[in-house]
Amino acid sequence: MAHEIVPAAEEILDREFSVLDHGFVRLVDYMGGDARIVQAARVSYGEGTRTYREDRGLINYLLRNEHTSPFEQVVLTFHAKMPIFVARQWVRHRTARLNEISGRYSVLKAEFYVPQGDHVSPQSDNNKQGRSADPFPADVRERIITSLREGQARAHGEYDALLAGGVARELARINLPLSTYTEWYWQIDLHNLFHFLHLRMDIHAQYEIRVYAETMFEIARAVAPVACEAFAEHRLGSVRFSQREFALLQRALDRGVSTDEELEALALDAEFTKREARRFVEKVRTGKMG
Repeated sequence: MAHEIVPAAEEILDREFSVLDHGFVRLVDYMGGDARIVQAARVSYGEGTRTYREDRGLINYLLRNEHTSPFEQVVLTFHAKMPIFVARQWVRHRTARLNEISGRYSVLKAEFYVPQGDHVSPQSDNNKQGRSADPFPADVRERIITSLREGQARAHGEYDALLAGGVARELARINLPLSTYTEWYWQIDLHNLFHFLHLRMDIHAQYEIRVYAETMFEIARAVAPVACEAFAEHRLGSVRFSQREFALLQRALDRGVSTDEELEALALDAEFTKREARRFVEKVRTGKMG
C-alpha cells in the first residue's frame, strides 16, 4: 500500500484550533489512517476482509482485544501552544517525540493563561489534586483574576527589564510564572495517543489539559475516524471492574439491587471501605472511574 491520503485530514492540515485564551493545536502532518491499520493487521491475519463494514469490524476487534501494534502504524504530528503548567503534565507521556521553544534562544512573549468564570474554584474537599466543582462567588472570582493578571504583568515587566539590562535570556526567564505560554511540536503514534486521550479526557483530569485532549481527539477523528469511533466505544465509553467489584456486581444483579444506597450497603457488607464502596457505585451508575 502506497502513502495513504485521507481527504478529511488534508482539509485541516495546518488549521489552528483555538484552546483556552491564547493556546491552539494544529495538525502539522500525519502518516496513515484507518486503511493503514487494516493493512498492518492483515500482515498477521492474512488477506482477511475487504469491505468497509468488515474493515470496521476488524479495527473494533483489534482495539477491543488490545492488539495495539497496528495502531502504532499511524503517526500524527501536532503543533501546540499551551501554558507551561499544562506542558509539564503533558510531558509525563513519554511515548512521543517533541521539540519545545527555548527561552534560552527566544524572548518569551507576554502571553499568560488566566482562568475564567466557573473555572476559578476553591480546593476540592475530597480530591487532593483538584478543584471543587463549585466556583467562588463572582466578586471573589474577579479579585482572584485581577490578582493573577497583576502578578503576571509584574513578572514579565521584570523579565523585560532584566533583558534590557543585558542579563542572559536563560537567567532572565527564571522568575516567569507557570501560566506563561510555551509551544512545541509533538509527534506520536495513534496507539499512544489513545492512551494519552484516555487519561486526559477523563472527567477527573485537570480542565486545562482536558480541553487540549478533546481538541486533539477531534483532529484524530479526521485522520482515522473508524479507529477513533472504536476507541470511543471500547475505551472512553467503557469501565473496568476489579475481580472483587465484578463479583459484587454479579451479586447485585442476582439480588435485584436497584438503588445507590442498596449498592453501597452491599459493598460495605462485602468489607469494602466507604471510599471503595462509593467508587464502586460511581462506576456502576456513571461509567466513570472514581
